[in-house]
Order: sequence, then C-alpha cells, then structure tokens
Amino acid sequence: MYKTFLLQLACAILFSCTITSCSKPLSALEKVRNNNELVVLTRIDPTTYFIDETGTHGFEYELASLFAKHLNVNIRFVLPDQFHHILQLSSHKSADFAAAGLTVTPQREKTLKFTQPYYTVTQQLIYHYRTFRPKNIKQLNSPFFEVLAGSSHAENLRRLKKTTPKLSWLEAYDTNVFELLSMTNNHLLDYTIADSNQFRMVRGKFPQLNVAFDIAKPEQIAWAFPKSDDNSLYDEAVKFLNQLKAEGTLEQLQDKHFGYSKKLNYVSILTFRQHAQTRLPQLIDFFHAAAKKYNIDWKLLAAVAYQESHWNPAAVSPTGVKGIMMLTHATAKQMKVADRRDPEQSIDGGAHYLATRIKKIPDRITEPDRTWLALTSYNIGLGHLEDARIITQTQGANPDKWVDVKQHLPLLSKKQWYQKTKHGYARGNEPVTYVTNVREYIKMLTHLEEATESDTPSPEKGSLDIKITLPAL
Repeated sequence: MYKTFLLQLACAILFSCTITSCSKPLSALEKVRNNNELVVLTRIDPTTYFIDETGTHGFEYELASLFAKHLNVNIRFVLPDQFHHILQLSSHKSADFAAAGLTVTPQREKTLKFTQPYYTVTQQLIYHYRTFRPKNIKQLNSPFFEVLAGSSHAENLRRLKKTTPKLSWLEAYDTNVFELLSMTNNHLLDYTIADSNQFRMVRGKFPQLNVAFDIAKPEQIAWAFPKSDDNSLYDEAVKFLNQLKAEGTLEQLQDKHFGYSKKLNYVSILTFRQHAQTRLPQLIDFFHAAAKKYNIDWKLLAAVAYQESHWNPAAVSPTGVKGIMMLTHATAKQMKVADRRDPEQSIDGGAHYLATRIKKIPDRITEPDRTWLALTSYNIGLGHLEDARIITQTQGANPDKWVDVKQHLPLLSKKQWYQKTKHGYARGNEPVTYVTNVREYIKMLTHLEEATESDTPSPEKGSLDIKITLPAL
C-alpha cells in the first residue's frame, strides 16, 4: 500500500513538472534560436545604420546581420528616439544587445558588458573654418557649443570640466551627431564633437568643417550586452567576432565603410565641388552614355576621370597621356579613340578600357573588391596587379581582397620584392592612393547628387538628379 502511494506521488510530481515547465530555463542563446530572432539596438548614423533608396546600410548593420546569419536566425533592429535611450534599454534587457558604435567607457561598464573592441575612434572638436579655432580645451569658450546627450562626448567633457571649471556646453537630446555637424556647417553652432570615423564619412559633404583638436585619447568601439549571470549569447558574440577578425572579414568591413583618403584636404575637397559645378555639367551626358554602353556606374567613371584629369579635356602629362581619361596612345588606338582630347571619345574609350579590366578580374572575386582591383590594373597594369596578388598570397593574406592587396602593393617598389616578380618594378603606392581617392570622389558625387535632388524637385537632362546605383562602397 505504501509503495503504491509513493508510485502515485512520483507520477503526480512528474505530471506537475510537465504542466508547470519544471525543466531548466532556456539560456539567452537558446531563446534567440528558439524565437528565431535576434533583437538589436542601434541608431541612425552614417557609421552605424542608415536607409537610402538602395536599402539598408551601415557598418553596425552589416556586422550584426552577419552575426544573425551565423546564428541562423532573423534580425530585428530597434531604433530608440534618443541616443541615451540606447544605454537605458540595453541595461534593462529590452533587446539582446546594442550595436550602435558605442565606445567603451568606465561609466558604461558599470551597467553594460562589452565584447572585445572591433574598432578604434578618437573624439574630435569640430569647427567651421571661419570660426575661431581653439588650440586646446582651455580656449574653448562659446555659448554655441552642443554635443549629443548621453554620449561618450558628453561624458568626456564632464571629466575635462574637473580641471577646466569654466568649460560649458549644451547637451542636445532630440538630434544626432550628423545634425550637429550640419548645424556647425551652417553657423548655427560654433562647435560640436564627433568621432573621427563619423567626421571622415561626412567630410566631403561639409568641406568647410575642420578638426580643432582631439578631446581624448583613442577609444574603443564594441557591442554592449546587459549584465547578467547568463553569458551564453555574449560568449557566442565574442567567439563570432574573433572568427571574423581571424578570417579578415572584420578588416574588410572596416575598409568598406571607413576607408578614406588622407590626401584629400579642405582645399582639394572644395576644388572638387567647384569643378563639379563648372566642369561636370558639360561632361555628365557623356558619362551617362558610356556608363549605359559598358554597364558601369556613371559616378565611378566620373570619379576615375576626375582622378586622372580633374575633368580637364586639355590635360596632358609629361609622359604623353592626354584628355579627360588620360589615355596613352596605345590604349586609345586599342579602344578606337581617334582624338584623345575629344571629351566624348575619351570618356567612351576610358569606360571601354575599364570594362575590359573588370572582365579580366577572376569571376570568383565579388564587389566591391572586383572594382577596386580593376582600378588598380587600370592604373598600373594587370601584370603588376598580378605580381602584387602573388606577393599577397605568399605572405598569407587574401589575394582576392582589396584590403589585403593594398597592403602589399607598395612592396612592388622595393628591390628585394620586385626583383622576384615577373613584371618588375612598379610605383606600388600610386594605385593605393588612386583607388582610395576614386572612392572618395564617388562619395562626394553621391553627396552632391543628393543635395541637388533635395533642392530641385523635377530632374532635367544633364543635371546631377539622375539616380544610378553603384555597388555598395
């Protein structure tokens, strides 16, 4: 009788556990996989997450999306109305983690658990070139100095105020860094603060803005997780980021979104914008025609032409290359260009030649690496490009990725390396600068196109209002 009672009691307990889910609770990682959704906090910013007519883009968008793919789940981005809400929602576990270009600071580490850093930025004081440029924080004295509320910028200013009591600023809530930069550009503010990568990305749009000085030492960017005893999802993210770094994908993403030209300063950017207004309108129809004929984006062709000649049809180099696309006599003959100084013929010939360079790149190489490698061969020749790719491979890097090849191109000018190559010496630094500048010109053309569209409701032939999509940069 007693044994029967015990058996009945055991069955009742087992049934009760089944009904009340006495099983072990799901871990954070298991919950994500069980829900088939990764929820990520982020913010609208050129460096993190933004949407245009071609879709959703941004460094953090791509990085977090790769993590979701790694987990084999869908991803959903949550964009709080104000920046400081990202930190609050993160600590309150309103999402799985935050991927919002967040810097790791002692204050934030009190409530958040950061992954290993994957990028480094420097906070910079930004001013208009017609505004007084302070040389240090003690000279910073203006009632029109605003920074983003809840940001590490404001956190650093509070730290600096301890040694500079007169330092004052305003913290703006319903805005973002890009809008603060725009207000500084329009003289509505004297100063603001931006991370170095943020300023690089908008420099072409705001050429009259400059960096006064760095307000802090370089800081590290990482994903932020809510503090918890359950580190399953956090540990998986750390593992994932280490894997991306080891295989080179992380560096490629950084180059794609944050690669920029150190050669382009205020004067060169302003000159480009002036030439875009005075010289480009006479050439833009030729760029569109050639782009359509050879299936190449017109902005890419225009950027190459600017790098070659500054859109000057009469340009001539000491070596004898001529015209808008600066074609050699041999290349012009091969592309059936009778008059290299004729803008239409030169642009058509240059586009034709670039198309042949793109076709020579192995099919396995995808965009944007395919275009950047093709531009390298356009600049120094396919043979030298292949030499650089071979060196890249022998050094254990990826010969199919621009971010790896560009690090090894300069070796073509060093005797211990070029004497071992098939095609010998080449000025290996030149194509690195060449491709980097072309990428910057594409971005500036895109900025100008967007500005023109916002000012001109109805596009007209020959204007910058024609939208043609370029492979993601």
